[in-house]
Amino acid sequence: MKTAIIPALRVEPELREAAQNVLANGETLSSFVEESLRNNIERRLHQQAFIARGIASRDEAKITQEYYSAESVLAELDEMLNKAR
Repeated sequence: MKTAIIPALRVEPELREAAQNVLANGETLSSFVEESLRNNIERRLHQQAFIARGIASRDEAKITQEYYSAESVLAELDEMLNKAR
């Protein structure tokens, strides 16, 4: 597979210095930027999936007219948490 280049990014000198100051041993600024890009892509994909599930749940509730109170949902989550502990 051929690789591609991400466009150059102009930033304030303070931001570049801050990034360089947190690099792990042997880590390059390029690898840090690539990892950040991958992490943000993954986070946004998770956000999109979360929103899609929420919209699907809303639509199903509208059809079935089955709704749950916040109190009952929180109680169930507390119960799940207690069982996990």
